[in-house]
Amino acid sequence: HEVLQQVFAMIDIEESMLDLSGRVNPGASEEELVAITQQAGCDHLAERAPVPSPDPPEGCSECLRDGTVWVHLRICLGCGHVGCCDSSVGRHATRHYDGTRHPVMQSFEPGEAWRWCYVDEITG
Repeated sequence: HEVLQQVFAMIDIEESMLDLSGRVNPGASEEELVAITQQAGCDHLAERAPVPSPDPPEGCSECLRDGTVWVHLRICLGCGHVGCCDSSVGRHATRHYDGTRHPVMQSFEPGEAWRWCYVDEITG
């Protein structure tokens, strides 16, 4: 049951990303992205907070401490915490949200700038 819940949650994220990609041109301006996220009803993403300095810049601090390997990295836009994605063993980005309630994270992968709002469960 828990595994299926996790799989369905990941599918929901993928669906929201596909939905957003269908509404956004690849060269969309900052203003266009804000307008789209506002239409979707997410004030957290519409704020478009600047990306803070990564802490730590080397990767997921918990994975580095535990000696585990991450799949992808995310950065918290509230404080700069770098954590691993939900496809990673530790799911440290989500655990960080659970502990802090910082609502928005951004991909910390090279060439990616999409953001995820944990509160509204939407990508922007």
